Amino acid sequence: MIDVVGLSERLIDESTPNLQRLRARGAGAPMDTVLPAVTLSAQATMLTGLLPRDHGVVGNGWYWRDLGEVLLWRQPNHLVGGEKLYDRARRRDPGFTCAKLFWWWNMGAAVEWSLTPRPFYPADGRKIPATYGWPRDFKTELEGELGAFPFFDFWGPKSGLPSSRWLTDAAIHTLRTRRPSLTMVYLPHLDYSHQRLGPDAPESRRAVVEVDALIGELVAAADAVGAETVVVSEYALEAVNRPVHVNRALRDAGLLEVRETPAGEVLDVFGSRAFAVADHQMAHVYCADERAQVAAREVLEALPGVARVLGDDKREFALDHERSGELVALAEPDAWFTYYYWNDDSAAPDFARTVDIHRKPGYDPVELFVDPALKVPALRVARRLAQKVLGFRYLMDVIPLDASLVKGSHGLLPSEPSRGPVFLCSRGFDECGGDPSDGTVAMTSVSDRVLALLER
Repeated sequence: MIDVVGLSERLIDESTPNLQRLRARGAGAPMDTVLPAVTLSAQATMLTGLLPRDHGVVGNGWYWRDLGEVLLWRQPNHLVGGEKLYDRARRRDPGFTCAKLFWWWNMGAAVEWSLTPRPFYPADGRKIPATYGWPRDFKTELEGELGAFPFFDFWGPKSGLPSSRWLTDAAIHTLRTRRPSLTMVYLPHLDYSHQRLGPDAPESRRAVVEVDALIGELVAAADAVGAETVVVSEYALEAVNRPVHVNRALRDAGLLEVRETPAGEVLDVFGSRAFAVADHQMAHVYCADERAQVAAREVLEALPGVARVLGDDKREFALDHERSGELVALAEPDAWFTYYYWNDDSAAPDFARTVDIHRKPGYDPVELFVDPALKVPALRVARRLAQKVLGFRYLMDVIPLDASLVKGSHGLLPSEPSRGPVFLCSRGFDECGGDPSDGTVAMTSVSDRVLALLER
């Protein structure tokens, strides 16, 4: 089961012969998705067959009211409500085994072999790239065979093909040495250039060709051990040209408060009457009371780039869950939401100019860029690495604060099926859950379809 982030029906053509062959020998169709169309929500739906109102994953992160913190990219499997695919499979077949490679919700998942990104954060402020594997000898074996996972190619300005190349090799090694009943692997390659440059840029098209080559290797490895292959994606990316600063608008209206610190302004969730947790083209807006909710709606509905603000009508999109904001803002198709809440870059928090997915109270695709204002960025990086080696505190402050650099985003429901995610299978639909009634595979049916293949 291969999760090819960003793959859509419209990207499969003569330049992707392996994907075409997989579809021709079995089945393939566009797949619908959930709102928000983002990694953690979509994966939770594919794993459980449930919608966000039921599994509770309302985005890549949310405001944890009981903690008073915005937290993104949490990993514990138990945060997802409902029975997971691997739990259902084992209940039906006690001999079932599963390897889960970089799919999210991996920490504590009931699988035999797992691997997930998990850096170390020593007390001196450093971040040491690392993965978490279970059993531990599984991780040790993979790294002994393949070398260390190329963490800086997984996210940040350097991200690119090597991370998906490594994960492909890890999946092939696992297939050959462990023979799991179900092997799950996540290939992020399309996400990078498609966000940096937009999905139709030449570099983005090359990335599709590159990931198709990896698919060919994975299908061949699966065939060699008698395994079927399923390819899924979570969303497709669309071209954008308008960053929308929802939190700055709320701040200008007197609804959002910040705390001044020695390291810049930080969001004050306790003092704010309303603030947004931006997540690509969707934002959960948390409001202190009904008056704040009315005021925030007025601000957001007047903000260029905001297409719609959901309140009680969140239920229409299965977002009526306690983790959701009182309001949910949706962007216009060519716009996306930043997390920025400062009005002057000199007051930006120190983490804003770094790759830091945990301190930022919202998603930041600008982390994919090196600040173009740096005359010699390699020299800045070298100086920071020297500080690290010498044991000094340092900030890898090379990320720009120019949101206009981002040219691709996602999160909305697709305008048409071919511009959304896709489902491909090495067997026909008659053997993997039946033909989709309207020509579009339901994302909620993915776990049932995989179970049908496992029970063949």
